Amino acid sequence: MRHTTCVTQLASPATKMFARIVTSALFAGATAGLLIALLQYAFVQPVLLHAELYETGTLVHFGAAPISAIQDVSGFDPMRDLLSVLFTMLTYCGYAMILVALMGIAEERGADITLRNGMIWGLMGFIAAHLAPAFSLPPEVPGVAAADVLLRQYWWFATVATAAIAMWLIAFHFTMIGVGAAIVLLLLPHIIGAPQPAEFTGPVPTEIGALFASRALSVGLAAWITLGAFCAYFWTKEGEAA
Repeated sequence: MRHTTCVTQLASPATKMFARIVTSALFAGATAGLLIALLQYAFVQPVLLHAELYETGTLVHFGAAPISAIQDVSGFDPMRDLLSVLFTMLTYCGYAMILVALMGIAEERGADITLRNGMIWGLMGFIAAHLAPAFSLPPEVPGVAAADVLLRQYWWFATVATAAIAMWLIAFHFTMIGVGAAIVLLLLPHIIGAPQPAEFTGPVPTEIGALFASRALSVGLAAWITLGAFCAYFWTKEGEAA
């Protein structure tokens, strides 16, 4: 009986911590994901729809007649839009789970989790998950030339992992050795090189690809800073309520 009581007492803080992480992540991820889905709908989706017109051959780049750069791509597909919103919310719930768990570890090591710090955490997440891979493998619209998708996924995951470790070293091991290791980790995937297509061909104009990449990265920046702020807010609120 005494042994059982001790086990219960030991498990209780861990259970509370897990519940705090899950609750904070779900609230933060769902809220941020909904806001980001609206931004994507307004700024990113029209560019994707425009690129799909070239991918399907509805529009032809360098055709016989000039093509207007302004196209009506405001088609409303309720099911597609709803699924896009739900997928975005689920994605950012996953990101929030990682971010909040790391915040919990940092807090146990004496770090303060505030709204301002949360935004900085979000910025670090953006660098790791978006900016670092985009340096050699930028966001792509449908129809552009690309290397094998499996090879790109392997490279992307490896780049995100090394960049995340580099951000952690910079944040919590700010020494010459730590910063030096972080720089090596940030550069290594790009020195190795991202998978590239054998030929640069594709029906989509380069202007659309450039616009998509810039908007995807800009929305990604807003998404991660927003997510970091919400994670910090809900994490501290859940801690006060515990």
